[in-house]
Amino acid sequence: MAGFGVGVQDPVMAARPVVDTLTRVNYLSAVAGRADSLWAPDHLNALFPRALWQPKYVGVTKIMPSVDAYLEPWTMLGHIAARNRVARLRLGTSVTDTGRRNPAVTAQAAATLHLLTRGRAILGIGTGEREGNEPYGVEWSKPVARFEEAIATIRALWDSGGALVNRDSPYFPLRNALFDLPPYRGTWPPIWIAAHGPRMLRAVGRYGDGFLPASPHQPHQYAERLDAVRAAASDAGRDPLSIVPALWIGVVTGRSAAEVDEALDSEMIKAWVLNANDEFFAHHGAQHPLGVGFAGGQDLLPHGWDEQTALSHIKGITPEMVRGTALVGTPGEIIDQVAVWRDCGVRYIVLANLSALQRSLRSGLTAVVPFHRIVRGIKKL
Repeated sequence: MAGFGVGVQDPVMAARPVVDTLTRVNYLSAVAGRADSLWAPDHLNALFPRALWQPKYVGVTKIMPSVDAYLEPWTMLGHIAARNRVARLRLGTSVTDTGRRNPAVTAQAAATLHLLTRGRAILGIGTGEREGNEPYGVEWSKPVARFEEAIATIRALWDSGGALVNRDSPYFPLRNALFDLPPYRGTWPPIWIAAHGPRMLRAVGRYGDGFLPASPHQPHQYAERLDAVRAAASDAGRDPLSIVPALWIGVVTGRSAAEVDEALDSEMIKAWVLNANDEFFAHHGAQHPLGVGFAGGQDLLPHGWDEQTALSHIKGITPEMVRGTALVGTPGEIIDQVAVWRDCGVRYIVLANLSALQRSLRSGLTAVVPFHRIVRGIKKL
């Protein structure tokens, strides 16, 4: 892959004055920033405490009334593709869910988008999180095993050539299943897998076209995991260098160091750190508010917390801890940070602008300008 690829995460959350106002702005801003792609999350609700989604904590509540009002990603990506003809960015999910989505439906959605966009779709996929599964009656005891079967099912359907497919599986058995959508010019959407643990890393090597873990983790950990992915690819008889080494990571930025410090003191940005696991907290000399052994965002269920509970959970979170879970600083500082990730193997980065989660609406909105300076700067790495 030539050059350094940059994607921009859109929250695809219902906004004012019309539901896709922010998505329209984000798409055009991504084009202006010379991004390569736009990405949509797949959530029914957020990984942030809704009890803190109040104007006194988050200024952008005036534009986005609910932190949990997520739009369905495949519908939104189709809408984006149809509405925006400028620059024709690649469109991906970051990431879709193998817990509550049947893999045949995911295979159909991704193939449809790939056809409609003339080969611009990327299927970002992972196990999902507890918050989008367990509250809705989806079994959550073996998410990795379910994921492995889902990926194998998608590949089996795509590779079937329209023939009937029969496949034994404890989760998704196929009995004379038919998949007859054609690939776009002989290609299916590349599959980029969000993976962190050893078993998921092996799955990337066997099935993935891209490796797309999410922060929080450190550059040296990324390098170690990328080595594991490439070893698994070699073991599977695949070219290890054909897998795109990507990274999803949040950004907290501003026009000055003072604006960055102001953002870091905001309650909802501190709440982002709760997505880290207990090892991260221990590294910073603290205990995770959700207890020893807490695994991080995959098991986070913040929706039942009241305001005081949420505030108590973020009380001990420091600016340094935020810096350990995201790219933080002015544009020049963040570009230097990305260079460290590049030196550890990253060649494509998907950026989520967390700056809007601060108390000041004005500062959150004006942070868009330095954010897109970062996108342009990374393109030059």
